[in-house]
Amino acid sequence: MPDRTSPEPATAPIPTDALVIGAGPTGLFQVFQLGLHEIHCHVVDSLPVPGGQCIELYPDKPIYDIPAVPVCTGRELVERLLTQVAPMAPTFHLAQQVSAIAPQADGRLEVTTSAGTRFLARTVFIAGGVGSFQPRHLKLDGIDRFIGRQVFHSGDTPPAVEGRHVIVLGEDDAALEAALSLADAGIDRPASVTLMHRRDAFKAASATVDRMHAACAVGWMRFVACQAIGFESSGETLTHLTVAGADGSTSLLPVDLLIVLWGLSPKLGAIADWGVMLERKQVVVDTEKFETSVPRIFAVGDVNTYPGKKKLIVCGFHEATMAAYAAAQCVFPDRPVQVQYTTTSTRLHRLLGVAPDA
Repeated sequence: MPDRTSPEPATAPIPTDALVIGAGPTGLFQVFQLGLHEIHCHVVDSLPVPGGQCIELYPDKPIYDIPAVPVCTGRELVERLLTQVAPMAPTFHLAQQVSAIAPQADGRLEVTTSAGTRFLARTVFIAGGVGSFQPRHLKLDGIDRFIGRQVFHSGDTPPAVEGRHVIVLGEDDAALEAALSLADAGIDRPASVTLMHRRDAFKAASATVDRMHAACAVGWMRFVACQAIGFESSGETLTHLTVAGADGSTSLLPVDLLIVLWGLSPKLGAIADWGVMLERKQVVVDTEKFETSVPRIFAVGDVNTYPGKKKLIVCGFHEATMAAYAAAQCVFPDRPVQVQYTTTSTRLHRLLGVAPDA
């Protein structure tokens, strides 16, 4: 987790040379590349922590196609990128989305987020993957009124669980790890922990599945293969889930806290209203600057499209590099943009904090 996070929204817009929308791997590498040009960044992301898909969808799955890194998990990749961008000292504004972008007469872009934070940016970089990730919700009529009190999703922080009946819905590593963590909560252990999925097959790593089955075998938790089809409540308190098994039978499960970990669903959201040219819900860019149809707005990573586009992390890294060179021309119009190498440039060594006198 980065040390530099945003304060409460300021009344006046925050001036910045660059605003990066999205803190996934491509967005983080964009911060690094901009930093090599001495361009400071603010970063906005809809998730409560940096990392994007790597953290939310496959934090513990191995990745094999990062240059010079034979294998790393999604979590490890994000940790290494955060270490890499640390000398650039970006400011993160998490758990909020960019809701509007408006070009100004002086060429800057006024950007507003869902939290009311405003920026005046010289350049904007859309690095939001395939869109803003939103948690997949349990679709039962009336269940939404318990959200934030008894029903929680990815990124939410449930209240104290001691002595309460907790049901976790999901099939991936995040769901199983959440259930296992609750089951091993020591003196603060819930009254019961139930992992629920429609069938006894999971997307989690096999070692995690083995740990879950072992916890069930010793009675720390239980797994039920069924689906939620309804609920019961007493006044404004959720009390039971109505579930249906594969054989068609129904039953009631007591519940005080329901944690829905069905992953995230990408939503293009407000990007469609920013004036950039779209093609099949992707942002059209050129392949020289990776600039959109709106000057000074760039798009890198899975959110963009161009002839021959490949949705690979390594391609996003290339796009971020080229976009940073183009941005340097916007931010420092009177300064020639030169290619310098981190192996030999004393200026870059000072920026990275590795110069002998740094």
